Amino acid sequence: MAAIQKLYEVCKVSLSEKGPSSPEAVENVRDVLDMITPSDVGLECEAQAVRVWRRPRALNRKTVFPSSPAIRYRHIYECKSFSIGIFCIPASSIIPLHNHPGMTVLSKLLYGKVHVKSYDWIDIDEPRNLSKVRPAKVVRDGEISAPCGAMVLGNTHAMKAITPCAILDILSPPYSSEDGRHCSYFRRFPKSDPLGILLDRTRESEFVWLEEYQPSDNFVIRRDLYTGPTLNF
Repeated sequence: MAAIQKLYEVCKVSLSEKGPSSPEAVENVRDVLDMITPSDVGLECEAQAVRVWRRPRALNRKTVFPSSPAIRYRHIYECKSFSIGIFCIPASSIIPLHNHPGMTVLSKLLYGKVHVKSYDWIDIDEPRNLSKVRPAKVVRDGEISAPCGAMVLGNTHAMKAITPCAILDILSPPYSSEDGRHCSYFRRFPKSDPLGILLDRTRESEFVWLEEYQPSDNFVIRRDLYTGPTLNF
């Protein structure tokens, strides 16, 4: 059985329209996702080009990667319970801070190096005059290089590609506007603690306020063709 087919099969029995059925279900999916390699999803040529990216004679990289700076998404599968797809991100490109409301996100960096910053929301009584500003704490802030293990990312995260990279994502359940799961983007609020709510919190973690905003028109994600093995449903 192809590795991507095995991933689909474990997602089918472990994930529901309400997300993972249990913590064990998350680990079952993570274990299989952990084993996926670039060659399993049609990305071996890109992965090989990135391995020699820093070398002066790595001229063939321009023939492997598109000249467009746009981030590309290779759709593999989606149902009401989960989606599987790959983000191919050019060097220095950024996926802005965005959320996954009521969703579980499992990710695997297939090739390249990426900086990931993720947050978890802090539950407070929502202030009326700051309805689109919320406090959050940093749960991950650092670079990740392939090969590496699969990750369960924080609900709200941003990514910046250090080299060209590809990230295989599983969302459960997937985005759905009709079910209230739409993607919103965030940035740091200028004031560190506008209402003084976080003053009595522990200082061991970094707490910030995030405000919702709309990214510039320069931020583009384009659909790309998935070239790996076909799934059997």
